[in-house]
Formats: sequence, structure tokens, C-alpha cells
Amino acid sequence: MTKRDYYEVLGVPREASDEEIKKAYRKLAVKYHPDKNPGDKAAEESFKELGHAYEVLSDPQKRAAYDQYGHAAFDARSRASRGGGGGFHDPFEIFREVFGGGGGIFDEFFGGQRHDPTQPQRGEDLRYDLEITFEEAALGVEREINVNKPERCDACEGSGVEEGSKTRTCPACNGRGQVISSRGIFSIAQTCPQCQGAGRVVDRPCKPCHGSGRREKPSKIKLRIPAGVDTGARLRSSGNGASGLRGGPPGDLYVVLHVKAHEIFEREGDDLLCEVPVSLVQATLGAEIEVPTLQGKATIKVPAGTQPGTLFRLKGKGVKNLQGYGSGDLHVRVTVEVPTHLTNAQKAKLQEFAALCDESVNPISKSFFEKAKNFFR
Repeated sequence: MTKRDYYEVLGVPREASDEEIKKAYRKLAVKYHPDKNPGDKAAEESFKELGHAYEVLSDPQKRAAYDQYGHAAFDARSRASRGGGGGFHDPFEIFREVFGGGGGIFDEFFGGQRHDPTQPQRGEDLRYDLEITFEEAALGVEREINVNKPERCDACEGSGVEEGSKTRTCPACNGRGQVISSRGIFSIAQTCPQCQGAGRVVDRPCKPCHGSGRREKPSKIKLRIPAGVDTGARLRSSGNGASGLRGGPPGDLYVVLHVKAHEIFEREGDDLLCEVPVSLVQATLGAEIEVPTLQGKATIKVPAGTQPGTLFRLKGKGVKNLQGYGSGDLHVRVTVEVPTHLTNAQKAKLQEFAALCDESVNPISKSFFEKAKNFFR
């Protein structure tokens, strides 16, 4: 298989400086690192190719030989005739030399920042899902919630060790804080699972907390839920997450809200919608009716001849805006209830009324049938 030009592999010109070559290698090596591309053979081959290219172009003597002879400068036969050096080094070893550290899963590139496991550490952030009523979401409320979370162990005061216990070098990693395992041609360094990277273990861990320095405890937390929240809103309760390790600060508690559906109201942003039934007589002759709002009862005037589906707007009777921009409106949709189970006397009165009606009583029907009369021919 024909080897690619090493300058092309690193994506640099032939006159590139040492710093430009190193910068290009760092960027591409992180991109194709096997730990970042598990099971990807193409990425693994690219990582090896990058290592070979960098090893040659970062060494002045090797680069000069490559510029003169190309890949042939490193063929076994050519090296023998010129008294050249040996073959390529482990690409993983090159990666370790460039980046420093153990050469395994580098936290600063693959998911976070490296830290000293013996130093104080901030506690984890926690999540709590809370269901609230429609009214509580719209009007705001104060709630007290019970949360079980890791708190500092009282028995060892967060140290994780019994009083008088001694520390010794971790036997699993010999104090290095990392253990080395082989993965094909690569050597992978990972945090020691026995000492968690500290390099030391204690003779007698605290029994109540099993050496963690924390124990699960119930906590009561007061929470102020502002008016205008909706499902999915996330409230942050500072310092009410898990306790920190070795004297570190606690994390935060994030409360995710879930709002129950309402029997009457539907919400659209800051506006509310509800449907109110009126009788045939009220819709025909007009009336004043009471309607529900989040703040109590309100009265609206239904004009004579109101049609089904008519909307009435009550300004400011909706949900308070979460950012403080006033409140939404309440939209009341009228539904006309058609009477059922009529007595003979009631039916007779309706038939008498129908006999007195002409087209002027039902202008909407008249207009519709005039438009549709061609379809009846």
C-alpha cells in the first residue's frame, strides 16, 4: 500500500515550522485517538499514521532524511546502507510525550478537566422532579420538598477514615494513581480503581460511610416557585446538591417542574382558554353569566343573538408572565347547549315559535343556503 506524504498527513506545508507541525499533530491526534473512537479501525490507522508522520517531521535529522529520500529513508534496506536508526516508536508513546500524562483516557480532551483526587472536590449536582397543580404554576407557591442526598458523614467528619487510621501506598498502582493495561499495540493508563487515583489507601476506612466520607440522608428544602412557570421549567437551589468531598463545596439541586392538566382551563403561553355553556334562551335573548378565573369569579355580558363559538376576552385574567411583563388574558368560548328531553308542552311551544319565524330570524342559514342552492339543482 502506498504511504501518504507525511506533510499531507499532518496537513502542513513542507516549509512548516516545528511549532506548526506540533500544533497540527495535537489537533489531529485528539480527533483520531482510539479512546475517542472506540472500535473505529479507520481512526486507529489514522492515529498510527499521524504518530509516524510526527515522529519523522519533529526530528531535524529524520526530517532532513525524509525531505531528501522520502519514505525510502526509513526502509530497512536503505537504513542499513546508510547506517540509519531503528523503526518507529509506539504511536501511543509519542502521544504521551506530546501531551504529557499517562497516555490513557486524557480527561482534559475526552470529557472534563483532570483533577487531583486528594484535593477538595465540589459535590455533584442533583435533579428532583416535582409535580405541581395548574394553579400553583400560574400563581406561584412556596413548597417544601424532601430529598435524600449524600451529606457529610458525622462519624468521620467527611474524612472517610476512622480515627487513628494510617495511610499506605496503594498496592494496586504502587502509588502512581494509575494502572496500565494493554489494548493491542497500545498501552492504556487509567485511574486506579482501588485508590481512585490518590495513590494511597487507608488501613481502616470509616465503616458507616464505607470510606466515602458521605452518607445518604433525608433533607427538607424550601422552594419558591414563581408565578408563570410551566412544564419543563428548571429551578436551581444553590448549595442543596450532594455534599462536597474532603471539605469541598456542595453541588446544586435542580428541580424540574411538571404541571398537572386542569379540568377547565387550557394554557397557551400566558393566555388561558375555557369553554362556558349557555342555554339556548340566554344565547338568543342575551344574559349576564358568571365565568371562572384563576382569581375567582367574573361576570361577562352575553349579547342577544350570540352564536356558538363566540370568544369573550377578559384582559389580564390569564397567567402572570414569568419575566414580569404583566399577565396574559382569559378567553371564554361560548358553547350553546341545545335542550334535550323536552316535555310535550315544551315541544309545542317550540313548534309554535318555529311557525312564527321567517328567514330574517336565521340570517346565517339564509346566507348559507343561497350560496349552496346551485348544489341542490
